[in-house]
Parts: sequence; C-alpha cells; structure tokens
Amino acid sequence: MIEIKKEKEYIEKPSRKKPIFPVNTPLRNYLTEYGREINLPATYEDLRRFTYTVPIKGKDGKDSSWERVSYDMREWNFLRENLVKNYAILKTKGDLEYVNHLDVAAIDFCFFGNSQPFRIRIINKYNANFDHYYIKQADASRIYGLELEHLLSPNRITYFTDHNTLVEEHIPGIPGDVFVNDYLNSPTTNQIRLAKEFVKFNERCFTHLLGDMRSYNFVVAITPDVLNYQYRFRSIDFDQQSYEGRKNLYLPQFYKENKPYVDIVSKHLNNESIAQYQAEERTLMAFRLTSAKYRVKELLDIMIDADISKKEKIDQLKKELAEHFHQPSFLKATTMGQIVKMQLKQTLRKSLTFIPKTKAKIAD
Repeated sequence: MIEIKKEKEYIEKPSRKKPIFPVNTPLRNYLTEYGREINLPATYEDLRRFTYTVPIKGKDGKDSSWERVSYDMREWNFLRENLVKNYAILKTKGDLEYVNHLDVAAIDFCFFGNSQPFRIRIINKYNANFDHYYIKQADASRIYGLELEHLLSPNRITYFTDHNTLVEEHIPGIPGDVFVNDYLNSPTTNQIRLAKEFVKFNERCFTHLLGDMRSYNFVVAITPDVLNYQYRFRSIDFDQQSYEGRKNLYLPQFYKENKPYVDIVSKHLNNESIAQYQAEERTLMAFRLTSAKYRVKELLDIMIDADISKKEKIDQLKKELAEHFHQPSFLKATTMGQIVKMQLKQTLRKSLTFIPKTKAKIAD
C-alpha cells in the first residue's frame, strides 16, 4: 500500500529539459488506425514563422512563461483561416458549417515547456465567447501519456497528430497552484472530498507512471453536487510519461509544490480510508482496462520497443520498483515500455481478479 505522508525533504525536480522523442512507424500506424493521425490545415511549423513576440504578464504583474506572437499580414491571414479549421476538427470532426462566426483572437507561445506549445484563442464573433487549444511538437512520450490517460483514467482526451505536429484540446479546470492559493481554504471547499480525489489522482499517476505532476501541471475541476461539490484532479502535462528513473517522481505526493494537498490528506484521512480510495481507483482502472484490453495491449506492444528514455534511467527505475514491490521480475526489463507493462500488471492484478469473467489479462 502506498501511504500519503509528509517527508522532511522532498524529491528533486525532474529533468529540466527532456529530449523530444520522435514518433516511430508502429506508433504512427496506431495513431492512424484509431483516427488520431490526420492532415491538419495548420501545423506547428506554420506557427513558427512569427515576426516578433511581446511578453505576457500575469496577475501579479510579472512576466509569465507565455509571449504573444505576431505575424506579417500574409501569414496571419493564412493562420486565421486554417487555425479555425483545426478547431473545427477538434470540436466537430471537421464540419466547417459553423466556422464562419469563429475567428482567431490571439496566438501565444510558451518558451518554457519541453514541447514549446502555441496556445490558440478562438473567439465567437457573435457573443465574444472564447475557447483555447494547443499546438505542440509531436513527442512520442507525450502521446503515450495522452493515450494511457484516455484509456485508463476517468478522463477522455481529444488530440490529433500530423507528422511532427500535435494538436490538443484545452483541459478545463483551476490550475493546482491557483487552487491552493484561492480555493483550498475557502469555507465552501469540502477538504475531505478533495483529499480523497488527491489520493486517487496519486494512484492513477503511479499506476501508469506519469511523472512531474507538480501543482501547475494539473488542474482541479469542480462539479456542483446534490449536497456539496465533487472534485477531480486532471493532468494537463504529459511530457514526463515514463521518462524519469526515480520512482517518487511518479507520485504527486512527494513534490513540495503539492504539500498543501498532502497536508489535507494527513488531516482528514486515516490509513484505512487511504487504502480504500486507492483500491477503488485501481478497480476502476481495471474495469477500463477490461473495456479497452485490445487497444491497451496494442499500445503497450509498441511502447515496449520504443526509445523513450535513457538506459541509466531505465536501470534506476526498474531497481527502485523491484525494491518497492519486492518483485525482482522488474529487473528483467530493458525498456521503459516493459516497465510500464510490468507496473500495470503489478498494480492492477488483484483488482482484475474481482471482475467477473474478465479476460483483460495483460499478455506476456
């Protein structure tokens, strides 16, 4: 059992700069098979042809990691038309009947992230309502993370690729760091329910080895309920999918940025409740695995042969997981994909046995 607990010293930060791993042919074929690989009207390379940028300041008046980009008129007209078409692909599967009243309000560039994303703001010209989506460099690590999140979490993810371009929908919610500052101690916040959801989020990340879930890399979604509110933690950054070597980098509980969430877990939940919520989440993941068993197996078979980490990180992680679970079988792994497959087997095996007549076994 993984207990949520405080540590006097928190883990170091993940690798500051992770390399972009190319999408290999088997993964490209997988994306094509499941409708993720399409021809996009505007690509990442198109957006790189900007002329200058202006820093965007946050609410505190300091420069953020985002910059507003500008283009010459010819490029701007091309992008306005085709970025709206991209949005139509995301939202209506390419139905262009509704694009005439849409326009591009702004394009922002983030120089900080590994994928160096562009944020596209789409506005409705009739009522000024706006939405966002993102265009990034296609990174195999991130795609594996998006797929595993889509298949094994309670969240569905809409994204598409076009060779070296990755287009993602905006994931709504309150950024985790903002939630801590503005909502965590509000009298309307149900901290017990919030603590429960953090435990479940922690379990999901560890089960499929999604790393770097510091508070600004996830959001908290709030849903009004009959008597109170329900919460859900959602990752918005998948760059660190099964890349790092340290086990604790895959457990949100060990990041100092998440200490306020860990504190409310310690305050409101005992070990028995934590174990219950972890078991609940593993059971739900097992049901999802049962429903998508062939697709998950196909993805893992591709991932096993993929180059998505470094040898020293693979060797470190398999040793730490073997020690953590007292399972020397982890030591046989030679790739990150093999470790992810073993991790899913290890964490979900017990839950799968309680699903009647399940054939969701992750094949050897």
